[in-house]
Amino acid sequence: MNRHHIKRKRRKVKRRRVFWLLVFPLLLLALSATGYGAYLYKKAESIANGSYKELDGREKSNLRDEVVDPSKDNISILFIGIDDSESRNFGTATRSDALMLATFNKKENSVKLLSIPRDSYVYIPEVGYSTRINHAHAFGGPKATIETVENLLDVPVDYYVRMNFYAFIDVVDALGGIEVNVPYEIYEKDTEDNRNAIHLLPGEQKLNGEEALALARTRKKDNDIERGKRQQEIMKAILKKAISVNAITKYTDVMEAIGDNMETNMKFSEMRALLSYGIKNQLTIDSLTLEGSDGYQNGIGYIYELDEEDLESVKTTLKKHLDVSSREDTDEKEVAQQ
Repeated sequence: MNRHHIKRKRRKVKRRRVFWLLVFPLLLLALSATGYGAYLYKKAESIANGSYKELDGREKSNLRDEVVDPSKDNISILFIGIDDSESRNFGTATRSDALMLATFNKKENSVKLLSIPRDSYVYIPEVGYSTRINHAHAFGGPKATIETVENLLDVPVDYYVRMNFYAFIDVVDALGGIEVNVPYEIYEKDTEDNRNAIHLLPGEQKLNGEEALALARTRKKDNDIERGKRQQEIMKAILKKAISVNAITKYTDVMEAIGDNMETNMKFSEMRALLSYGIKNQLTIDSLTLEGSDGYQNGIGYIYELDEEDLESVKTTLKKHLDVSSREDTDEKEVAQQ
């Protein structure tokens, strides 16, 4: 198979009061609407409480000495997008289709967002061997996925937010569609796997939920890196629409769409603590991707082979942003104390 090297591109973007929606939509929607903000706040609280789910045997990350407090500590959140459409009916064996790790630094008022290609060839602790990272969720759900990401990046994953594609579709539709640029002609399946059900032509246009999902998922003419960039552009389009004046009356529908299709171990009080990132001025967002190349493994097929040097650089960046020690440093410290 031909191999090609994909350069990592980093881009910093400064925004005011908007990234919170990307990280977790409920509170910004609840608190930014004047007039009936109290009603939306209670609605958000109810939906968040209904989506809460603890991870058995995991009060905190094993890479943390103590449980974190988002109101004062740097934290990380792993966003897991899953494809569990009714037609596929994978149940607990659903693989993840999108993975993003967000790290938050209180002092800098900054966020680093790392997109992890779904075909990355990594070690899965749950089963004790290496395969594509999207298999981790099928092996053990969010917990196995979190442990895999922690093993890969050597940084703690404090929280997770798992959402399925129905949430994405329903949010876009609740907002009345989004304006995005389609880079090339696209023929894609819809969520029920109907072949070529979605047909998009190139250019700036308004997309409904199914069409936006097709654009976010397609990679027939490029790769996972470009796919990740498209997903970030789509999220920006959702942000732009969500904070527009015309969207205020649609917030209840948006929150219900999220709540019906979401699971998280973040309590409502912990979500509230993240509001400070959106309220402060000059929030800095640094988008990261993992450099690598195409590969092939017998019995698996196509894989994305991560560049080890680049991976070490990303790990160092994330550790510095979270202000945490490496696993090796922690082990040496424990030995010295014995």
